[in-house]
This record gives sequence, structure tokens and C-alpha cells, in this order.
Amino acid sequence: MKLIAAGPAKQELRRGLQPEQAVRLGRAPTLATGTEARLARQGEELWSIPWDPMISRDHAQVVWRQDQLHVQRLPQGRNPIFYKGTRSDDFSLGVGEHFVIGDTTFRVVEDRVSVPSDEQPPVETVFFTTRELRQTRYRDADQRLEVLSRLPQVIRGAADDTALFSDLVLLLLEGIPAADAAAIVRLQKSDNGDEPTVDVCHWEHRDATDTSFRPSRRLILNAVEHRRHSARSVWLRGSEAGPDASYTVFENLDWAFCTPVPGEACRGWGLYVAGRFSQATVGGQSDVRPDLKFTELVADVLGALRDMQGLQHRQTMLGRFFSPMTRQIVASPDGEQALAPRKTQVTILFCDLRGFSRRAEEARDDLLGLLHRVSHALDVMTECIHSQNGVIGDFQGDAALAFWGWPFAQADAAARACRAALDIRMRFAAAAERPGDPLADFQCGIGMASGEAVAGRLGTSGQFKIDVFGPVVNLASRMEGITKQLRVPILLDETTMAQIRAVGIPEGMRFRRLACLRPYGMKQPVIVSEALPPVAGPQSLLDQHVQQYEAALDAFNAGRWDEAYALLHDVPHWDHGKDFLVSYILQHRRQPPPDWAGIIELQSK
Repeated sequence: MKLIAAGPAKQELRRGLQPEQAVRLGRAPTLATGTEARLARQGEELWSIPWDPMISRDHAQVVWRQDQLHVQRLPQGRNPIFYKGTRSDDFSLGVGEHFVIGDTTFRVVEDRVSVPSDEQPPVETVFFTTRELRQTRYRDADQRLEVLSRLPQVIRGAADDTALFSDLVLLLLEGIPAADAAAIVRLQKSDNGDEPTVDVCHWEHRDATDTSFRPSRRLILNAVEHRRHSARSVWLRGSEAGPDASYTVFENLDWAFCTPVPGEACRGWGLYVAGRFSQATVGGQSDVRPDLKFTELVADVLGALRDMQGLQHRQTMLGRFFSPMTRQIVASPDGEQALAPRKTQVTILFCDLRGFSRRAEEARDDLLGLLHRVSHALDVMTECIHSQNGVIGDFQGDAALAFWGWPFAQADAAARACRAALDIRMRFAAAAERPGDPLADFQCGIGMASGEAVAGRLGTSGQFKIDVFGPVVNLASRMEGITKQLRVPILLDETTMAQIRAVGIPEGMRFRRLACLRPYGMKQPVIVSEALPPVAGPQSLLDQHVQQYEAALDAFNAGRWDEAYALLHDVPHWDHGKDFLVSYILQHRRQPPPDWAGIIELQSK
């Protein structure tokens, strides 16, 4: 179905109606705030009717639902809407009916499109090469270029493909006065190897009463699929074809041409234009080359801009995973080689939200709201990781995996990972101080490990992603899990700690050894350390507190548990990091096991 807006001076706009698609119409409609903003986010489209001063900037919302158009005047609509001669603010109408705002009539018409498979063959079909059309001169170049100059804005300003197709078809009709109808067509590949089917994305006719459109499948296939050149077909008039012949395949249209749209983003697309010969046309022939040249220019600009949009979309997707510096390498001429998987020394960071499962249970009636908050948390992680030139390897629900050391080596990879981890911790801590912040009641656990791994483009030939693979990845994941047992935000393994010390501990970064652990299911013990932020606030561990804890740890590892227990009591009571050792000592009644070697065996992940 279509909604046609007709003005007093023969202005006309058409809009396709999709089921349940809300359209906000007005002189210059805008996306609203508050409750109406939520509707907009669910897919409300905008339709501008610029010629009528009686139409408010935002005047009405229309929705096609259950074979009727539901119309509702918005609070901003100053002037009344008339339906069947009566002022109405909320009503429904069917096909063939209309309503009026100011001097503009809005009519619902049926949109009948068919692509016949048994069409009448044309009298002739002529193909035109791009080189031939480029040598053609316009008789009305200024008018053509004026129309063409609006094409980039039409493409950039389209909210979606529906709006793009509508505006583009109207632009074609404006730029080709001889045309009576225009359309965007697209070939749909079949799964069984048959010839593609033709999908009419959008079409318009100068005559608002013409509600049917029957394009030539043969012409479209010849131009877009077989020859990939602009093609023009001419059909017999009824009087020339004989009394038993169909008038034409296009109802009362005599000719049509189709121009393929170049580029990967528009593969299989075509611009289709059809019209009638005027009485002044000699022998039913006219010089169509200027119109074809204009159409090819439109197709070239459309294809180029859509390809650019696709490239920008891919870069935006890459931006989700790569830092700006890494994106430059990936986009370079050697980018394909840079993405190749290879062994390298990396530092892995796992960051996981705390409390997500409980929040999901509590927010089961507002999962979209929870998703928004989790997305915000992942954005914070991404910003902190990218600021240190890290690579996002994966998002796993409410967790992020990042790594350093690929695609280029980084001597300070471990220090950069640690800086990103501390930045994430401080961002979450700051959010906790702001009531109402989306992250206020979230915490995160971060684990880091360093070692050799395979990093790069991993997966199959048909589906891959940038990722990292190796035992060190599993170790970093275990480090993140152990933060729950030790009740500290950030843990790193001894290799990461050694690499940071090797390049010099950056200013504002502090550490303390927490314990020597053997993670559940692993053979090798790991000395785990905690990364600490700079001293700030009354509940910050001071350097002397760190020294007291590490002295207690040395006594604990040496089997002097009474001494370790006494030293731990000198560490502030609000420090959760010491609770793990205190609890372990008390569980064993302050006596180390006979085979004590300073290694704590973890009994669960």
C-alpha cells in the first residue's frame, strides 16, 4: 500500500506503507523525546510535507495495521485533520479513502506490482556502453546537474532503504521529464540454480491514479545479469501489433530502459525507467542517450556512496575491536599479511562483570534496559583497552577478552594491559559514587596472564574473527575467576609481573604479591599479584600496608603461620585481600600441613 500526499499546486509525494511501521508526518518532523522517543527507537520513520504552512512541524503519526491506516494527530499538530468532512484526531481509513490537513490531501492507494514471466517480446532491445553514453551531450545540462547534485544528500539523509528508494525514484522522475514511471529493482538469486527473480524495491508513477506496475523481467535480466550494460526496449503499440495483440506489456507504456548499479554494495541492483512516446516522436524513436547518461550518473553515485557506507560500516565494526593505531595497520596495503595468524608473545586480559546474573533475574521485565547497561559497561572496557592500544578479541555476554603484542610487538605490553585494567577499575569505582549511574551497582573482575600464543585471523575460510589461542588465554581466564575467591578486582600472573618490572613499573601503578596458588585442574602453581591504584581516599592501602602483607605472606610460605597471622592483623580490616590467607590459616587451626610447600591448592574454579 501507498500513502499519496497531493498539494494544491500539483505537488505530490508518495510513501510506501509497511505493516506496523509508524510514520511521523509533518512539515519538518523530528524524532521526539520522552515516551515518543521510545517509539522512534522502535522504528518510527519521518515524512516531510514541505509545501503546506497549515501542516505543523510534527503533525500526525500514521500506522498501517490490519488493512487500515490508523491516523493520530500529535499534540504539536496545531491545525485539525479532516476525515469524511469531519474534524478527527484519531481515526482509521481504508484503501481509496483520504484525509485532509490544510490544503493537502492524503490518499491510501493499493500498490500492485507484478513481474510477468510470459511477457510480450519487444520490437527491439538496444544495449549502450558506458563509453558511448559519456560522449553524449546534454541539451539541458544545468537542470540535470541541479537534480544530480542533490543525490549525495538524498543517500546520506535516508533513514533506511525504504526512505532511500522512495527519494531516489522521485529524483529519477524529476531528472527525466520523458519518464512516466521509475523503479529500483533488485535480482534475487534462487537456491536451485534457476534464473534470478526480480524484486521491485520501490516504484512511482507520475499519475497518482495509476496503482499498478509491471516491469519487464526480460529487460532487467539482460541489463543487470547477462550483459551488465544499460539496455532499452521498445514494444509495439496496440494498433501496430494487430487486433489480437496485447496493448503493451507495461499497460500504456511504450518503452523502458534499465541501468545496472555498479559496486559490491549494490550487486544485482538496477534503475528502471519507463514511458510513452509523444506524438512528436518520429517513427516511435527518440534519442534516449541523454536520459540513459543521467541514469548511469545516478547509478554510479549511488553505487559509490553505498560502497563507501559499507566501508565505513566495516571500519566502525573494526573500531569495536581495534584501537586507532591497530586499524591503521590493518587498513594498510600489507593489512592482509598483518592479520595472518602467527605465534607471538602476548598479554591477555579478561574482564567480567560482577552481579550480572542477579541483575538479569531482577530485570527480567526490562531486559532491554539491562542490555543497555551492559553495553555501556562493555563500552567502558573497550575505551580503556583501546586507549592502551589493545585489541578486543571477543565479547562473551557480559565479559571482554583483550590482548597486547599483536599485530605488532609491544615491549611494554604487560604494563599497557595493567594500565587498562586499572583504568577500568577506577571508571567503575567512580560510577559507584554516582547514584543513578548505569554502572553504579556493577563491579568487575579482571585477570591477566602473559606468554606465547597464536594470534590473528582465526576460524574457517567462510567465517573467522580476530582472536588469540593458547594455554595463556586459559590462564588469564582462571586469573579472572580467582578474583572472586580472593575478593580483589585485578589479578596477574608472575610472568606478567616480571615483564612489568623488566621495563620499569610506571608511575601511579602499585602491586602486592597475594599468594602462590595451584588453580583447580592445573598442574603448575602460579604466584598471583594484585594491581593496586594510586593512594586516594581513606580506604586506600598505603605502601606500609602492602609491605606488612607481603611480610605476612613470606612467613606464611615459610610455615610460620602464627607470625603470619599476627602480621595480617596489622593490615586494615577493610582489606578483603588479606581475608583469604586469614581464612586458610584458621581452617587449618594455624598449623601448616606436614608436606607444606607454600602452595595453596584451589578446590574449585
